[in-house]
Amino acid sequence: MNHVLAKTLIITNVTELIAQKYSLSLKDARDLLYQSHVINLIEDDETGLYGQSPLYVFSIFESTYRKH
Repeated sequence: MNHVLAKTLIITNVTELIAQKYSLSLKDARDLLYQSHVINLIEDDETGLYGQSPLYVFSIFESTYRKH
């Protein structure tokens, strides 16, 4: 099953959290998210990550982002 709306919403919300946390434009925050492996987890129906809270997904992004 494809969960396009849920994925779109989680990506939008996580992008906004990244922009706020790191004082980035929405475009730069979105680019950062799409450069991370987290976007692949969101897009993969098997992980179910698209159904989690934006804060949870952001925490996964942030834990990998800090390592760079």
